[in-house]
Amino acid sequence: MSIAPAIVDNLGGHRVLVIGDLMIDEYLRGDVHRVSPEAPVPVLDLKATEHRLGGAANTAANLQHLGAIVTVIGVVGDDDGARILTAALARAGITSHTCADGDRPTTRKTRLVAGGHQIARIDAERRTPIAGAIALAVVAAIQAETATADAVVISDYAKGVITPAIAAAAIAAARARGVPVIVDPKQRDFGVYAGATVITPNLVELERASGSAVGTLAEIDGAVGRLAAALGGAALLVTRGADGMTLYRDGARGPHVPATAREVFDVTGAGDTVVATLTLALSAGISLEDAMVLASLAAGISVSRRGTSTVGPDELRDAIRAGR
Repeated sequence: MSIAPAIVDNLGGHRVLVIGDLMIDEYLRGDVHRVSPEAPVPVLDLKATEHRLGGAANTAANLQHLGAIVTVIGVVGDDDGARILTAALARAGITSHTCADGDRPTTRKTRLVAGGHQIARIDAERRTPIAGAIALAVVAAIQAETATADAVVISDYAKGVITPAIAAAAIAAARARGVPVIVDPKQRDFGVYAGATVITPNLVELERASGSAVGTLAEIDGAVGRLAAALGGAALLVTRGADGMTLYRDGARGPHVPATAREVFDVTGAGDTVVATLTLALSAGISLEDAMVLASLAAGISVSRRGTSTVGPDELRDAIRAGR
């Protein structure tokens, strides 16, 4: 499948609603020169603290960097993490509707980094599904914001925001307006996302959902076939790492796009980049097949960098030219 650089010109200006698990990616950077006398662990001499948008917020950042007008809906705690996250979203030009839940922390993944290498990670999170007034507030926000969206993303990181009821409300609201719904899945039951336009599992997520091995293409075919009846017509775009990505419709294998990365430094956030690029392309009326090509190119750029990152329109154009 060949596309022209001019296709990127169609991506800007579309309104995208992102619903899901908002996170902070925190990096504590420094040097290690000694081992602690208290335990056999390295002592990090802290030099800098960096915060990046993570999870659904990273998907939103990727969309915004590609030229979308982005709104996010999610849940935060009543804590300093919420203030860091909302301020970072505002700086990125992303509108946020965050519901504060005092019973959970704002999801934060803290990475300790020395000499460019991660030596530990600390996760602050609560995975309990949202309920009650918080869930009702999220549904109300979804119904209000979908009214002006050109596409909807369900960014599920299994931190409790995307319950079956929330997913159903988002998909129903989008379908009522005839706009695409793209799902980055974490549920074991993909039937939760029935009726979406496309679901984008990686191999681990596909194996978990199907309950069968997916080490070969034939096994992937079989796994998708077993899931097809529960998807309500949703396509599956299986992202296969170094083997690229393969599209399935109604359980049948369709187009395949090879991976484009020449060097892989860090796969953190690459799935968010794929989802963001795919979504924006579909919101612009670009075919799913061409959207796959753009998403593969964007992923190749993303994994060539360290940490979560975004990809811009000029980089996509350059990648298209380089591959022709």
